[in-house]
Amino acid sequence: METMIDHLTEFRKETSVWLEENCPVSMRGQTKDIAELYWGGRNSDFTSEDQKIWFKRMHNKGWIVPYWDKKYGGGGLSPLENKILAEEMTRLRCKQPLFSFGISMLGPALLKFATEEQKGHYLKDIVDAKIRWCQGYSEPNAGSDLAGLQMKAVDKGDHYLINGSKIWTSYGDNADWIFCLVRTNTEVKKQEGISFLLIDMNSEGVEARPIQLISGKSAFTETFFDDVKVPKENLVGELNKGWTIAKYLLTHERQMIGGIGEADQKFSTRDVVVDAVGLHNGVLNDSILRTELVTHEMNLAIYDMTIERAIDEAKAGNNSGAASSLFKYFGTELNVEAMEIIMTAGGMDELAIEGEATSNGFIAKRFLRSKGNTIEGGTSEIQLNIISKNILGLPSK
Repeated sequence: METMIDHLTEFRKETSVWLEENCPVSMRGQTKDIAELYWGGRNSDFTSEDQKIWFKRMHNKGWIVPYWDKKYGGGGLSPLENKILAEEMTRLRCKQPLFSFGISMLGPALLKFATEEQKGHYLKDIVDAKIRWCQGYSEPNAGSDLAGLQMKAVDKGDHYLINGSKIWTSYGDNADWIFCLVRTNTEVKKQEGISFLLIDMNSEGVEARPIQLISGKSAFTETFFDDVKVPKENLVGELNKGWTIAKYLLTHERQMIGGIGEADQKFSTRDVVVDAVGLHNGVLNDSILRTELVTHEMNLAIYDMTIERAIDEAKAGNNSGAASSLFKYFGTELNVEAMEIIMTAGGMDELAIEGEATSNGFIAKRFLRSKGNTIEGGTSEIQLNIISKNILGLPSK
């Protein structure tokens, strides 16, 4: 009789062989620009034939979202099988076939709160890369105090009429649809009058305006809604109960952002530092950098072990939504730490934003962008407050 260990050992072997045979060489290694990723969507196109081949092969295998149920277009893998697949893809440096907020954020919320009809429609479109999603949470006067949002959705019988704006919408000018928090009741406690809506960005009255960043690129937009009509069937969950969905989705967003430093397309801090400083008898030439690099790698190991512990605790029924704040805080601070070490190793040369010698400022732009990771999805300060109160049990006053 085959044991679980035997099954997983065989699964790893088969997965490794399949990835070796099916992942094109050009679809392995580090991604230097977000534009190189395949996001899907109505107006998307593949950057190369190999990218198209890789997406189609993974899609046919069911591994675009391997841990989703097969009836929603997933691969039906168990958590342990999915972990093995992720490990083998990392080992071979395979790029993600599809990068999508629909997978990392909206999907989990739909699986938990949407109707079967909504799941069957939207989840399949996510897996098939037909829709590129963005998130409409923050507003000019509702950032850390997200529950104070004011964008209104007024009941007009067969539809809601939307007026207001969102800010810091990631890639809002490239998205097809937006999942939004809207105010549907102003007469109750602010957390109780919020609903969760799905809105087509092609709707009349929607406009996304890019926000210029210090890195020179615009990943965010201001998104305006002027008398936008949204069908009532686009409401996810119960009316005025969107805050529950919002909190659930935020745990997945924070886990995603927290993993950026470690999992951003197989980016190796050690390799970059060694290339910049060099080795002498197998030892990094700069002793101070050597200490900083070792400390960073120890922190990464601690981060990995903490994630493993959280997974085991969740299996035992001791899951805490606040744990995502721990991952978000630690992961994004690790990202900043890594980029500071790399900038130090590169010296003045890495400050250049343009020119072939620095790959058009690849490192400098990543360094500048890393600062934003500590703000988006809830600032590091907010995460520390959540950790102290809900994980450590410290008094709030």
